[in-house]
Amino acid sequence: MARSAAAQSLFRPARSRRTFEDATEQIVDAIKAGDVKVGDRLPSERALSLQMGISRPTVRQAVHLLADAGIVEVKPGPGGGMIIRSDHIPPNLVDHHGNVDFRIGQVASVLDARRLVEPNVAQLAASRITDADIEGMQEIIDLMKAVKNRSPDRYRVLDLRFHLGIARATHNDTVVSIVHTLNRQLEIARQRMLQTEGDPTLCVDLHQGTLDAIVSGDPVVIEQVMDEHLIFLELRWQEETGRARLRRTPDFLLPVGQRRGLLGE
Repeated sequence: MARSAAAQSLFRPARSRRTFEDATEQIVDAIKAGDVKVGDRLPSERALSLQMGISRPTVRQAVHLLADAGIVEVKPGPGGGMIIRSDHIPPNLVDHHGNVDFRIGQVASVLDARRLVEPNVAQLAASRITDADIEGMQEIIDLMKAVKNRSPDRYRVLDLRFHLGIARATHNDTVVSIVHTLNRQLEIARQRMLQTEGDPTLCVDLHQGTLDAIVSGDPVVIEQVMDEHLIFLELRWQEETGRARLRRTPDFLLPVGQRRGLLGE
């Protein structure tokens, strides 16, 4: 039997403006994050309207857009409902990040925040990770290997899920929320990087190395591999935009091998 997302409130009140787009964005984000999976039922139209604080016709409009894209199937009658049929999200289904120029201007700040947060999240995950966490993250990597040359959009969804998987392995809801926010803000950077990167195998290898390091529990190895993982995106973003992140970079934002303390300065 398909699982239902109705038991847990995944959705929040929609913004007062662009409620249709915001409702669509929330459902898409839940699918991307793996909070609702293929075969799951969404909460009922009535439940969604209450959770999002919008009218049922507005919910219906958002669901119809997702149905037209092949993401949701609406089955009438007993045993029916709104069922997730695909987690392949077409690019630009909803412009849920606002103005593109604003997004680009904020990426450097988000990259800084990511370097502050994600290495420590990986360290915490290593101390709490379970066999189920490891299995789930390895499954994501295996799926990435299968789609890396065939579906960039699907690959990006899996990339997001992998990073959320690290956060979820901490078994700390606050950490998951922080990483989820960073991932959403970094989505445009990941799109640029994966569109210009010529060898997606390298991306997969970075994810596998990251999981292996976390499983090892070795803090030095985790720090090194997370540094490699983070700088991969940072350098490609800098190459793409020609923008340096900072004029003077604090030690804690530098790659590990460039920190003054490690160089004896």
